[in-house]
Formats: sequence, C-alpha cells, structure tokens
Amino acid sequence: MQDSDAKYLMFRNRLEKVYRHLKKQAKRQAVTCYRIYDHDLPEFPLIIEIYEDNLHLSEYKRNHDMNDDEHEIWLNECMKTIAEVLQVPEKNIYLKTRKRKEGRGSQYQKAAESKNEFIVHENGLKFIVNLSDYLDTGLFLDHRITRQMVKEQSNRKRVLNLFSYTGSFSVYAIAGDASKVTSVDLSKTYLNWAQRNLDLNFPGSANHEIIHADVKQYLKTVAEKSFDLIVMDPPTFSNSKRMDDFLDIQKDHVELINDCMSILSNGGKLFFSTNYTRFQMENEKLQASEIKNITKQTTPFDFVGKLKRQCFVLSK
Repeated sequence: MQDSDAKYLMFRNRLEKVYRHLKKQAKRQAVTCYRIYDHDLPEFPLIIEIYEDNLHLSEYKRNHDMNDDEHEIWLNECMKTIAEVLQVPEKNIYLKTRKRKEGRGSQYQKAAESKNEFIVHENGLKFIVNLSDYLDTGLFLDHRITRQMVKEQSNRKRVLNLFSYTGSFSVYAIAGDASKVTSVDLSKTYLNWAQRNLDLNFPGSANHEIIHADVKQYLKTVAEKSFDLIVMDPPTFSNSKRMDDFLDIQKDHVELINDCMSILSNGGKLFFSTNYTRFQMENEKLQASEIKNITKQTTPFDFVGKLKRQCFVLSK
C-alpha cells in the first residue's frame, strides 16, 4: 500500500470511529447540529460539523508542501471520504478553504453571496444558518449548553446580550420568558440576522430591542441596575473602523466586566466567555461578589477535550 493510500485509510478509520461514537450521543440528546471532527489527525487539519442534512467543512490555515493542484486533489479525496463515511451527498457539503490572492498570501476568502441558508433546530428553537457565505455559520455549536443555562435563568429577567452576533442567546432568553431582551452589536448584518431568528421563533414579539452600537461605548451610557442578566461573548480582538477604539479582550476585560457589573441589579449575573486560549481572568480587579469558571459544565459532548474557549459566571 502506498503512503498516500495508508494516510487516507487512517483518516477514514478515524472518521468512522468518532462518527459512530458521537452519532449515538447526539441521538440520545436529540442534538441535530454537532461537531464531528476537529484536527484529530495532523495530516488532516479540518473541522467537520453536521447541520442536520448538511455538512460544514473548513480547513485550518497552515503551511503545507502541496502546490495548488496537489492541494485540490487532497481536498477532493477528503471530501469523497467524508461523504462516504457520513453518508451525505457531496452536494450537501459546504466547504470553506483557502484561496490564494496575489500579493496577499494564502487566506480564507469570503465565499460568493450564494445565500445557502437553512433553518436548523436546537432544543425546540429554530435558527437560520448560512454554511457558505461567512467564516462562521451563524450558530456557535460550543455554546449549546450555555444557551440552555441562560434560558433557565431568564424568567422575568431583563436580559442584555452583548456582542450579540446572530442573537441565539436572545432567542433562548425570550424562550425562557425574559421580561425584556436587548441585543447589542456593531454589525448591522448580524443584527438583521438576529431579528430574523427572533421573528422565526416569536413572530410579533414586542419585548426585544436591537441596538446598533460599539459595546465598549454603549456600556458607558446605561443607567445603574438596568439589567438582571447579561451575556457577553466578545471577540478576542477587534479594530473595526466603526469603533471609537480597538478591543483587546485580555487588556479590556476588567473594564468591560466592571461596566457590566455596574448596570446589573443586586444579585444579577454576567455570563462571560472568551475564545482567547491564553486568557487570564484578573479576579482581584473585578467588582463581583462571586466568580465561577463554568467551562467544564458548559462543554458539550462533541467538544470534550477540544474546547478552545473559557466560560465564567460572575455575580453582582
């Protein structure tokens, strides 16, 4: 057997093993969107996620010794293997890969505005995902448990969703009978997406407010004790031209968290998470009565041993 054949066989065997295991857990928990594979083998730096009848496949950026033609052959062979093992037609696999731009090296390109949108289901709620047009799909699978936690604690609460993205936490908060939900983000595209997710689940709901703003600036304008529960899942770094300042989560988390604590009611809670792998919480500088690391409790079955984020709950 040639080395390349052995390599692809190794990939197939690994995929069959993890899929068999995760599929059982997903069925047991009635989960229809979950991660199958995340760079399990060094030679196959891929992420494979199931979104019901479709697959989302992306490749990690890396330096490899393949030219463009060799890379395309490798990728086609991977897709063929994935389609066979997961029993999904190749036309239902949405691939995000690197394209070379002259003068700018290799990088992920935003796909054409093909609008490959689907409605998927999670815990009885519906979400619009787009598997081709953006780097992310619109639903972060690693926060599945965190979203349910927020729902369970939202009853009759005023909930603030910061860096709200496509509003999945807001949908869960309304499903948990929050008295009011406010979503804040700097992207009009994502705020529009959030509104569509809310309309999909709660048509005509009046207890939701969308605010287009820079979160750092917005927090300075909110009155004390305006909210009972806050969710904040910021990017690691952002320097959008629309921001008055840039965001560096390690440097800025103390100010951001303390600004959140100042607008929470007595006994209020902040759910805070970050994808920054080297993040260090500066507990002694935070104005919180209690800080709990809930990363382990919020890690879904398909991210065990692979989770790159941390999650905390802070009490006023």
